[in-house]
Amino acid sequence: MIRMFAVVCAVTALMLSSNTRSAQEKPKSNPPAASSKGTKESSEAAAERTASAATREAPSDSAGKLPVRRVVLYKNGVGYFEHLGRVRGSQSVHIDFTSAQLNDVLKSLTVLDLSGGRITGVDYNSEAPLARRLGTLRLALGEKPSMRDFLGALRGARLEVRSGTGPALTGKLMSVERKTRTMALAGTTVETDELSLITDNGEVRSVDLGSSTSVRIVDRDLQGEVGKYLGLIASAREQDVRRMTVSTSGTGERNLYVSYISEVPVWKTTYRIVMPSQAEKKPLLQGWGIVDNTVGEDWDNVELSLVAGAPHSFIQELSVPTYGRRPVVELSAAAQYSPQTHGGTLQGGNSGLTGTVTDQMGAPIAGASVRLMDEQKNTVAQTTTDGDGQYSFPSLPQGNYHLEVQHQGFQTNLLSVSNLAPGVSRVDTQLKVGEATETVEVTAEATSVETSSSAVSGAGRHTGVANRAHIAANTGVGFGAGPMAPPPGMAGKAPQFMALALPNLANARSALESGASGQDLGDLFEYKLKDRVTLKKNQSALVPIAQTEIEAERVSLWNGATGASSGRPVRALWLKNTSPLTLDGGSFSVLEKEVFAGEGLVDAIKPGERRLLSYATDLGLLVEAQPISIPQHVTRVKIAKGTMILVSELQQRTVYLVRNQDKDARTLVVEHATRPGWTLAKGTKEPDERAVGAYRFRMEVASKATGSLPVEEVSTLENRYQLSDLSNEQIQLFVDQRSINAEMKQALDKITSQKAVVAKFEAEMENRQKDIDRIVEDQARLRENMKALRGSAEEKALLQRYTKQLDEQETRLDALRKTIQNVEAQRDAANDQLEKMIGELQMETTV
Repeated sequence: MIRMFAVVCAVTALMLSSNTRSAQEKPKSNPPAASSKGTKESSEAAAERTASAATREAPSDSAGKLPVRRVVLYKNGVGYFEHLGRVRGSQSVHIDFTSAQLNDVLKSLTVLDLSGGRITGVDYNSEAPLARRLGTLRLALGEKPSMRDFLGALRGARLEVRSGTGPALTGKLMSVERKTRTMALAGTTVETDELSLITDNGEVRSVDLGSSTSVRIVDRDLQGEVGKYLGLIASAREQDVRRMTVSTSGTGERNLYVSYISEVPVWKTTYRIVMPSQAEKKPLLQGWGIVDNTVGEDWDNVELSLVAGAPHSFIQELSVPTYGRRPVVELSAAAQYSPQTHGGTLQGGNSGLTGTVTDQMGAPIAGASVRLMDEQKNTVAQTTTDGDGQYSFPSLPQGNYHLEVQHQGFQTNLLSVSNLAPGVSRVDTQLKVGEATETVEVTAEATSVETSSSAVSGAGRHTGVANRAHIAANTGVGFGAGPMAPPPGMAGKAPQFMALALPNLANARSALESGASGQDLGDLFEYKLKDRVTLKKNQSALVPIAQTEIEAERVSLWNGATGASSGRPVRALWLKNTSPLTLDGGSFSVLEKEVFAGEGLVDAIKPGERRLLSYATDLGLLVEAQPISIPQHVTRVKIAKGTMILVSELQQRTVYLVRNQDKDARTLVVEHATRPGWTLAKGTKEPDERAVGAYRFRMEVASKATGSLPVEEVSTLENRYQLSDLSNEQIQLFVDQRSINAEMKQALDKITSQKAVVAKFEAEMENRQKDIDRIVEDQARLRENMKALRGSAEEKALLQRYTKQLDEQETRLDALRKTIQNVEAQRDAANDQLEKMIGELQMETTV
């Protein structure tokens, strides 16, 4: 049944294409051809373009209607329309719009009389909102009144009321009230509406408004108002058509041109990708545009263009009379799609180039300038060699290159690198002593470098570029050797059906031409349909915009965002747009072996761009990502200007284990998320390409086998230490962690030893100062005691002793002060020596 469905769809498409061409080949008046500049041309230029062809246009019809001849639809929900026709004398013509169109038309309308006449005016039927129009009536009624509301609006009117078989009451309406009554027998309450009249003789009478009550309006003027009210209510249900009339003035027959923009439904894009089953055949991409005509005019034999782009446009309610209210600004709504799209290539290439630069003695040359150029000798990348004389250029496209290597005091080497192969290649070079202006040109031979990838490769790459649908040409349209029965309902018309189905389906696909031509319009892209289109209002159509062969490789795609929970990758096509068309974003479906294989969404693809398109879950592969953390370790140490810099490296290793449970070898594309501050470690397999936020690695997995892909990333950290603040314990810790070598430890030990000398002098100064403080304190005590003596013999002897002690202390103070001065000078000298040692120490090593 699925195969039958695919064939019927294909044959139906051929029938529709044939019928469309037949209808379009009938003799018709030829409208002017669309300008190749598309929407970029001005209205005057468009008018000049159409003036020469306008004489062939049919005149406006008997009702004065100006037909539409050209339509350009944009992705932002706006359409550009051109009308062209002939008028005679002071004839007026009209164009029908919907109310939704009229606002855009009023702010973009361009009207030109191409034959010397004048435009005397443009008018249209203006309609206020229904609530505003109802407000102009004498009846205070809304859009949906009840019976009580209606009668309440008639208060004071002369009415005739009949209830049942009793006599009619005539009088003026006083009120309509809702009353609640209790039924005596049933004991329940009911609500009824009661109408009160003042009769001609002044009597007040009340009448229940039941199903048998009738009310007639006696006042003829009021009857007219009610009629107007009902007419306005009925007009709200009429067809929404706003007619614009263009009045002209002139003599003879003339050409009239009108253009404007209008709100229209967004045109949509959908693609079919037919995968062949033979390797020599290319996949077929068929694109369709879905357009809707919801405007007030039929599109009869119009030129139709679809533009992929969104020029700025806005809504302004010019057609509605303004009553001083603030404008209403709608909130924007963004479409949410469940299927996944995949970003374009940010950096392409699965080749890499590395090598070593040495002198004639084989010693590595650090700091040599290495410049990579393309075949035209334009610079592609540039780097310098490291301390080991090594250079590296990752992620290069395959091709031919020139390599220029130079260093002061050496001749310049210019190497030709031909056919850089996938993977990492190596080109070493040796510089000779000489002037830098001397250039030596050589041809280098790139040798392959083994990487650390342990991916298991199959018998060959599974390209997925296979044969188109095979359908037996001699037995009718079918899959296999037997003929295919006509679809249900066609049994009685088998000869006609089989006559259409006899050609080989693959050949028919190859013979089909694209229904549209494409061209760039700056940031926009136009699909201009080759055949004119007829589409009645309030109808939709599928129009062809692309029919081309493309390059597409069948792959499986895995990324952690979508596959981590299930472990299942998705089936995808690695598609390259080899056509000159920009493929607009939209939905796509994939046909493999003439059956439906899946569908998805795609963003816009420029010519020459590669893109991954996923469309189904892959049940043949199982993927698991195993993250492995590696402890931080110091990779480089630098000491300069009193600071020691420890450069540490964080490493993260992720191993992707892949099990292929299918009978065929598979190609898996692994999307590994990038992280700010992290780069791929040296020796890690180069990705095939880089997209926004992800590396893409390709790996081949043989049938019934398990493969692995290791991806290692590194991040660099810097820790800074002031040498003057380092302690012996910290230095020993660095040694224990193998962050510094023995030479650095020895240099740092000398600094700490000198710091100890300085500290010793400072301790000596501090101790002598403490001695001085104690003596000064004791002297103060002695002086206080001496003040208390009265002059007796015993006190005189004590005073002499205190005086002698003070004299000895003063001598001691002088000695201590001299000692502090000497120690301070020694301390300053040691400190100067320490600062000199710290300032002169410069070391750098790789751990």
